[in-house]
Amino acid sequence: MNINLDLRRAQVQSILVSLEWTPLVTRQVLQFPLWTPGSYTVRDPAQHLNSLELRSSAGVQPLQRLAPNRWLADLPDLSPLRLTYQLEARDLTVRTAYLDSDFASLSPAAVVMEVEGFRWEQHFLSLTIPDHWTGHCPLPSNNSGWVANDFDALIDSPIHAGPFTASCFEVQGHRHELLLIGEPPHGWPATFQADVERVCEATCLLMDTPPPAGDRYQLVIQMLDSGYGGLEHDHSSVLQFNWAGLAKKDGYRQLLQLVGHEYLHQWNVRRLRPIEYRPYDYGRSIVSEGLWFAEGITSYFDLALPLIAGCSDRSMLLNDLGEEFSRVLMTPGRQLQSLSDSAQEAWIKLYKSSVVSPDSQVSYYRLGAATAFCLDVRLRAVGSSLADLLRSLWQTHGKNHRGFHRRDLAAWLNPFEPQLAIDLDLWLDQTDSLPLHDCLAMIGARLDPVPLRHPHHGLTLSDSNGRVVVRRAASDSPARASGLVPGDELIAVDSRRLHSSEDLSLMLSIDCPATITYARRRCLAETQLIATQGVDRWTLGLESGASPEQQDLRERWFRFL
Repeated sequence: MNINLDLRRAQVQSILVSLEWTPLVTRQVLQFPLWTPGSYTVRDPAQHLNSLELRSSAGVQPLQRLAPNRWLADLPDLSPLRLTYQLEARDLTVRTAYLDSDFASLSPAAVVMEVEGFRWEQHFLSLTIPDHWTGHCPLPSNNSGWVANDFDALIDSPIHAGPFTASCFEVQGHRHELLLIGEPPHGWPATFQADVERVCEATCLLMDTPPPAGDRYQLVIQMLDSGYGGLEHDHSSVLQFNWAGLAKKDGYRQLLQLVGHEYLHQWNVRRLRPIEYRPYDYGRSIVSEGLWFAEGITSYFDLALPLIAGCSDRSMLLNDLGEEFSRVLMTPGRQLQSLSDSAQEAWIKLYKSSVVSPDSQVSYYRLGAATAFCLDVRLRAVGSSLADLLRSLWQTHGKNHRGFHRRDLAAWLNPFEPQLAIDLDLWLDQTDSLPLHDCLAMIGARLDPVPLRHPHHGLTLSDSNGRVVVRRAASDSPARASGLVPGDELIAVDSRRLHSSEDLSLMLSIDCPATITYARRRCLAETQLIATQGVDRWTLGLESGASPEQQDLRERWFRFL
């Protein structure tokens, strides 16, 4: 299978894709992947496709559409075929396709169709690019491009092209590439590449193995004016970060944590996969509760990787962990959605969240990280650790390409603490069941509430052309009790006109009823709202009077390895 991507139409942000192959049967089925591994929701990249055409020596062959992303061709013979189509490339994320006159960033799952019967055959990739550009891809290269052993390897290999070059660094003696696209206003930190190397080394120390990608790993970081995220691959990861985020007090550490998160995914989720993802099915949504382990465990350890690497200290770790726990405690949806359900509903909820989502759902990244902490503390109390569990699963399942299941976690936990295996079932299946405060107390730590500076009303508001509009009325809040709903326009408080959302807190007093005049579908109405003393966030601190046993467990927990 030969694939060429023509990137010379940057001015219209369009890619010309061509596939050439010799069919083995006259019935040919073509399919666009519905989703990108690592991003668990249906993306439907076929929506960006036009000018689809299949040609053989006999001319243009008719294509019958079987589904929005699937086509059938009944051929007159087995002569070579050429499929061409164009793709709009205007979505600059780590999981889609983007092209302009500055650079191209392509996730192949959003670009290349699968030909039925050729999934496990070699695919040869080439790029047609402007003269001053170079192409970058983590696949092995040949004289004309790159070689993928199968379709899975092809669409797992992000493609970048532009007027830039990659630099090299080493991790445990293995050569890696660092590709930087864009630049912060004041340039990259002087120690950035060295710090990236240290974080990658720390990840290998955590897993007690060299990088699974060996000498073929490519780290791509796009520094943009806005955006945040990453997508992992077997031999690479693509990250997006923003100037403003980097300029914040903790921004640089957060960037290093993102690097560590995606680098750790080489082990956890790319090779150590939930059983439902062996192999991938690109044509449908694949439900798996194992996503909590893939992302939650990784999110927990990414907070500690800068500490292990010597790029942060214990106080910074406690601050970051406290923020993670605070977000969980400040999410009412944890009382309605279990951790297992959060993972299984990723396809329809997490990636489609809105401003009101926190009232009915919780992130399996964040609740998963809090669960990882509780597992880690409980295991360290009996002489083991979460790192031991992760390393063991890597040896028994990840290295051997075996998918894991919840029962595999229970089988590993039972010899250390049978009750913990029972408790994990509870934490996964029951809402708001995680004993976070109890596990913190085991290491002599606590979460303290920080009160809001203003009266708590529970409204999320937006200002639009002088109008103050409700976007969310949080559950179990004064706003919810008042009957206000998203879309309501707030007019006045106790007959005093509102001019901006900031006015509301200034006009309210704690435990004092206020009359809210509002408009719903242009009809005026009134309601009573009684503001309370709310919690702004939670902070994590250490007990100064911790017992020797608590301090000993705390020291063992701080080691992480």
